[in-house]
Amino acid sequence: MKRMVITGASGYLASLIQLYNKDEFEFIRVSRRDVDYSKPEEVSRYFSSLDFDVLFHTAANATTASCESDPVGTHLVNCDSAIEIAKVCREKGKRMLFISTEQIFNGKGIPGPFGEEEKLCSVTRYGQQKAEVDAWMRSTMDDYVIMRLSWMFGMPLPHIKPSPGIVLNTLKAMRTKTPTLFTVNEKRCMTYAQRLADQFPAICSLPSGAYHFASQNDRCTYDCARLVARKFGYGEKEIDSYILPNNDRYADRFRDFRLDNSKIVSAGIELGTFEDDVDRCLADFGWTH
Repeated sequence: MKRMVITGASGYLASLIQLYNKDEFEFIRVSRRDVDYSKPEEVSRYFSSLDFDVLFHTAANATTASCESDPVGTHLVNCDSAIEIAKVCREKGKRMLFISTEQIFNGKGIPGPFGEEEKLCSVTRYGQQKAEVDAWMRSTMDDYVIMRLSWMFGMPLPHIKPSPGIVLNTLKAMRTKTPTLFTVNEKRCMTYAQRLADQFPAICSLPSGAYHFASQNDRCTYDCARLVARKFGYGEKEIDSYILPNNDRYADRFRDFRLDNSKIVSAGIELGTFEDDVDRCLADFGWTH
C-alpha cells in the first residue's frame, strides 16, 4: 500500500478522498497544526523529513477576499510553500498531486471552455498564486499531476462539512425562504465532489501533466440555481421568490471560466454534465420528491 502525504487533511475534499480511499492508501495526514505554511523554509524542512511514496497537496488559503487584502501573506501560503513542497518531491523522486483552480482563466476576454494548453490569465490574487505554482511545476518537474478543479459541490457527511457550493447555497435559500442573489453574468463548470473521491486512485496514476476535472455546463450560475431548486421539488412560484438574478455582478465583463474536460475523459476518468451530477448527488443522499 502506497504511503500518501495529504495536506489540508481536514478540508472537505481531502476528508472525502480519505474516507473513500482508506483501503487504497496509507494516508499521512498533515494539517496546519503540523506546519506553518506562511514559513516556506520551515515547510521545506518538515516535508523533507517525511517518508512517503506520493504527496497530495490540497492545503491553501482559498478565500478570495483574504488573497486580495493580504497578497504577501497568502502568496507565502499558496505559492512559495507549495513550490517548496514541489521541490521536496522532485528531490525525493516522488509524484506530487496539486490542486489548481478554474480561476487561473478568469481574466480571459474570450469565452470558455478552456483547454489545458490555453495560456493562463487570472484577475484574482488567488488565481494568480495558483497559476504561478501550476506553471512552475509544468516547467520544472517530471512526475506530477495538476488537477484544475471547477467549483465543487456536495452534501454533508458525518464529520465532513462541504465548502459552500451551488446545491447547498440553493437549498439554504429555499429552506429558509431567504431571497438570494445568484450571478447571471457568469458561466462556470460545477462538479459533484464524489466523482473525485471515487476515481482518485485512477487520477493518481494519470500520465504526468495538467488536467481539467470538471463536469460540463452551459448555464449561468443563476440558471443553475433554478435547476437545482426544481430538482429538489420546489415550484416555479417559490423559485421566483427566493432564487433571484444578480444582473449587476460582472456586468462590465461577462465572466466565463468553464473548463474543457476532453483530456482527462480521454484518459479514462468519468465526468458528465452539471445536471447529471446534481441528479447523482440527490440520489446518493436519498432525496426524492
